[in-house]
Parts: sequence; C-alpha cells; structure tokens
Amino acid sequence: MAKVSDVMSKMLLTVEATMKLDEAARQMNDRQVGAVLVLTNERVSGILTERDVLRAVAIGEVTGTHVSAWMTHDPESIGPEDSTSHAASVMIHGGFRHLPVVDEAGRPIGIVSIRDLMRVTVDDETPRGV
Repeated sequence: MAKVSDVMSKMLLTVEATMKLDEAARQMNDRQVGAVLVLTNERVSGILTERDVLRAVAIGEVTGTHVSAWMTHDPESIGPEDSTSHAASVMIHGGFRHLPVVDEAGRPIGIVSIRDLMRVTVDDETPRGV
C-alpha cells in the first residue's frame, strides 16, 4: 500500500490570511495549483482552494477581500506515513479534494490532492481519451 509521502506534492504554495484574495488567486494560477496552505506561526491555520475563489467571484466579493474571509479554517490534515487509502477516505467523507500533510510537530511538509491519489489507482499507461 502506497504512503501519502509517496504521492504528495512537496512544492508548497503558502500564504498569510491577511493576503488579498485576488493576489492569492493570481499566485495559484501562476503556479497552476488548486489549493494554497494558509500559515500562522509555521502551522496550517487554513486552506484556500479554487472552489473558495470561485465562490467569492460568484458572490462578487473578490476586490479588497482577504484570504481569511474565504479559507477553510483549521482544515483536517494527514501524516506522511498514512496510507493513500486513508487519505482518500478522509477526503471522501469530508467532501474536499486537497489535504495538508504535516510532520509530527504539525508543520506542513506537503499537500495531497485527489488527483495525486487517483494516480495510485489508475494505470498511468492508459491512453488519453479512451
């Protein structure tokens, strides 16, 4: 069974809760990521996802708004030694697609997405469009 550390992304994009939402969205777009971790004192205090940004746009509250207004506060997290099936279960039951990976001290070391987990179960050699 694969471990979370085998599939997680280690190139984290992190922001502060006080960052303007449009700047966080710009950084997400530039790095082509679907989620950013919000840190307070080197710990994960929130997560901002593309869904959160979309909700803000739909309501018309992007300009001048801060990340803290739209992020999920105190998100669930997982350890690097946890199994990918456990990570998938947490995501499915929680209804989200990104999960922070933290070390024993609670510091972020990665992020795992549902796409990362799908790569474990779907043969990468399957032709596209089939």
